[in-house]
Amino acid sequence: MAEVTLKRINKFLSEVGYCSRREADKLIDAGRVTINGVVPEMGTKIAPDDVVTVDGEEIKNTKTSFVYLAFNKPIGIVCTTDTSVEKDNIIDFINYPKRIFPIGRLDKPSEGLILLTDDGDIVNKILRASNNHEKEYIVTVDKPISQTFIERMSGGIPLEELKKTTKKCEVKKIGTYKFKIILTQGLNRQIRRMCDYLNYEVQTLKRVRIMNIKLDMPIGEYRELTKEEFKELNTLLEDSTKTFIKNKKESH
Repeated sequence: MAEVTLKRINKFLSEVGYCSRREADKLIDAGRVTINGVVPEMGTKIAPDDVVTVDGEEIKNTKTSFVYLAFNKPIGIVCTTDTSVEKDNIIDFINYPKRIFPIGRLDKPSEGLILLTDDGDIVNKILRASNNHEKEYIVTVDKPISQTFIERMSGGIPLEELKKTTKKCEVKKIGTYKFKIILTQGLNRQIRRMCDYLNYEVQTLKRVRIMNIKLDMPIGEYRELTKEEFKELNTLLEDSTKTFIKNKKESH
């Protein structure tokens, strides 16, 4: 008799392209998911013949291929999949014919590159490796940038409200009021908080690169990742995952 393969409900929802595992956990916690008519506990596993629904709609695995998009987000658009809450949400703005979701976030007052997909597994890999991959931003502030500002930003800023000190990062002045910063962590509103600590106010903030993917489309437009970009992205994610596992073992 063949062994039945069980799968966690959040993994199933991500694999079929419904949402990321993180979003799936939120749906489960809110009681919006059922398995064979019963609201499951977090971490419940399902068999291939189980019937899974979200808000009463049956979810089936009909995936044949995945979508990977790079989008130049305008200011004012919110990175959420909950279209009932936010009027200016990223999903309605793009209006893509398939269900997709953003990988990570970009603040409402910020603009620039964000990736979207219906591949829940790659979302999980990118978010899990978030402390190992580079994100590059161009920022303008409200007063002239000093050398002290550059040195302190790059050396690490204590963020008391988050109870963290930012990691050392690359910061380069590119204009009187403009600088480039490359982060390898993604704390909430990190750059704005860092500048605020040094009594600078962010005027504009644009993300121009995520790992090997560069911003090269007009604002408000998207494109599919090229085969070369996707291949390199996967290579970087494999390396990040190995580093993540190695560091985790070393910390014990």
